[in-house]
Amino acid sequence: MRTGSEPATARSALRMRLWLGLWGLAWTAAGTAGFALAGYPGWAALCGALLLIVIVDLVVVIRHIRQGPHYQPGRDIPPYEPVHDERPPHRRGSDNP
Repeated sequence: MRTGSEPATARSALRMRLWLGLWGLAWTAAGTAGFALAGYPGWAALCGALLLIVIVDLVVVIRHIRQGPHYQPGRDIPPYEPVHDERPPHRRGSDNP
């Protein structure tokens, strides 16, 4: 929900996520290979699972970077009105559900 208090120059940290993902890719690939060669199949499988998660994250990050910036409303667009619930707020300890 847009509240109107967003920074005017907010930027996504996708490039940082990309570099951290590449760092994680290197470490999980090295861990998978190292544990497999050392004879620890459980640890190798764990590092392999983390490697798959890192690869999926990198694919998502690269896709978002390639999509480019999306439309953001400008300063002249007022914030959305909050949704008002017709029910009164529930109080703790009351017998009313």
